Amino acid sequence: MTHLGGSEIMDKSYGVHLPGFKELTSKDEIKIAKVPDKVYIPLSQHLGAPTEPIVEIGERVKMGQKIGASKGFISSPVHSSVSGTVTGIVKMAHPNLGYADNIVIENDGLDERDTALKEMYHMNFDKLTAEELRHIVSEAGVVGLGGATFPTHVKYMSAGTSRVEYVILNGGECEPYLTSDHRRMVENAGLIIKGLKYIMKTVGCEKGIIGIEDNKPDAIKILRQETAHLKNIEVKEFPAKYPAGSEKQLIYTCIGKEVPSGKLPLDIGVIVNNVRTAIAVTEAIEFREPLIERVVTVTGKGIKHPANYLVRVGVLLSDLIEESGGYTGEVGKLVIGGPMMGKTLFTDQVPVNKGTSGALVLLKDEIVTERERTCVRCAKCVDQCPMFLEPTTIVQRVKASEIDDALEVGLMDCIECGLCSYGCPARIPLTQYIREGKQVFRARPKK
Repeated sequence: MTHLGGSEIMDKSYGVHLPGFKELTSKDEIKIAKVPDKVYIPLSQHLGAPTEPIVEIGERVKMGQKIGASKGFISSPVHSSVSGTVTGIVKMAHPNLGYADNIVIENDGLDERDTALKEMYHMNFDKLTAEELRHIVSEAGVVGLGGATFPTHVKYMSAGTSRVEYVILNGGECEPYLTSDHRRMVENAGLIIKGLKYIMKTVGCEKGIIGIEDNKPDAIKILRQETAHLKNIEVKEFPAKYPAGSEKQLIYTCIGKEVPSGKLPLDIGVIVNNVRTAIAVTEAIEFREPLIERVVTVTGKGIKHPANYLVRVGVLLSDLIEESGGYTGEVGKLVIGGPMMGKTLFTDQVPVNKGTSGALVLLKDEIVTERERTCVRCAKCVDQCPMFLEPTTIVQRVKASEIDDALEVGLMDCIECGLCSYGCPARIPLTQYIREGKQVFRARPKK
């Protein structure tokens, strides 16, 4: 979590009005990023079991060809973003795993496409069954593009055991600086609506909602125009405050239902997907294209020409930054994602993966570097928590290695929004301690 500086206005229900810095990129059209001579395709691009390479060094591959697969239930295949020759498998920095394996492919510049997805089923989209739609989404490697990268087909399969009343598309994009969702909604509204319809059919749902923060009036206008004739799809706008775009907050804002502690949205009859995921679903079904590219916001005071780019998976952040004019000064912090929930990187030699929403560069003079001090018991973290938790209590339990007690006071209910750390006058990295506590819990042997 990065301290943004500036003022914030507390909303008594939940959330904070943060300085957005979205004007750096929100008005400009998405650019097509250059494709380099080599790409580095991460084998771990999703939540769940990692994939294993199914291609050999020296093998020629086509654009869109499956190159990584897993036998795990919660997993998603990986595809080549270029045509060319596999030249190696190397470990590189990874935002979530520290280091991870990447398949290196030398780009031949031909973009010769693989046809395996097109050969799966007929192209009469309206007559595809729910099971066929799920299978296409699975084979296309579609994952949640709102940050969690949970395999999308698994979420839809789980819906088969429950009644789904609403599918909600998340267009909140409440993180400061990030505008890739915003630009997608403005430029690709038709693909989003088609994707929502396919998702609704796949999970057997008749009601769809697209939730958008009110700081995106152009996106709201376009999507309302595109859905005006649809009685079962509604565009809902809500106040722009952080973290209103978080899944549980979005559900409550859109339909007035709370997700109970320890439960999932599906338990109350709701499926939530990001607007970009809906686009990926449409592209998989109608164009039979796997998820091999995404829009990335390259932004911050440390970037000469901030912009949104449509980027192939496997392009290095260093290449994107160079295409944006390079650094403007001494870099204080490079963040993948946004400043609140993103991960700080120690190098720009990191390949773009399916979950890369942004590359934020902050200059050294923007970074607040204060030593952690003793808690002053001000309760600001409690006041700002959108989950109504007591972050200091959870952290005390984590620091004492009392993980069971931390669970009792809401360790796993924390959504890691970063507001507690952001507002802490003692500069205690509360969110980081909570993340570490979760890691300890998840590393426990399964009973």
